[in-house]
Amino acid sequence: MIQMSMYNHMKEAFQEEYKQRSDIYKARITKWNSEPPIMRISKPTNIARARELGYKAKEGILMARVRVRGGKSKREAPDGGRKPSKSGRFFSRAKSLQAIAEERAATRFSNCEVLNSYFIGAAGTEKFYEIILLDRSNKGVQNSPLYKEILAQRGRAYRGLTHQGRKHRGLANKGYGTIKLRPSKRARNMA
Repeated sequence: MIQMSMYNHMKEAFQEEYKQRSDIYKARITKWNSEPPIMRISKPTNIARARELGYKAKEGILMARVRVRGGKSKREAPDGGRKPSKSGRFFSRAKSLQAIAEERAATRFSNCEVLNSYFIGAAGTEKFYEIILLDRSNKGVQNSPLYKEILAQRGRAYRGLTHQGRKHRGLANKGYGTIKLRPSKRARNMA
């Protein structure tokens, strides 16, 4: 029999709540819908996932919950005539909703750097993400060898340096067949 750690049990319990849409999950989503779209929270909802991504319960590490509306983005109605083949109104986003959530958190908490993020729930078109942020001015975070390099990357979320950013730049894949993805899709198209 395989022994599971406490965090594995917690992760499984969180996934079960989401799959079965338990009463706890529904109450949580209802409460989050009534709160502001970007909100600082005292502790992570899914502690096991947060710790996997570098969260530690210490000074200088903050958590934020971000609500993002899903679906395609809608273009404004064009002025004047357009060719029917070019008159689309709805377009798929080039970035994931999670990357958009990270950017919004970085804008709201401008003194912080985004470490990582994870999905915590969805209701209709709304999706919820928790963002792990590092306070740039905190001495404990500045002196930590784990977070020092991350603080050196100013504007990580905007420049696509978080995991989600690297994913939409095409850098999450490795190995055979990924030669044309380096340094990134954007850089390749600009040349």
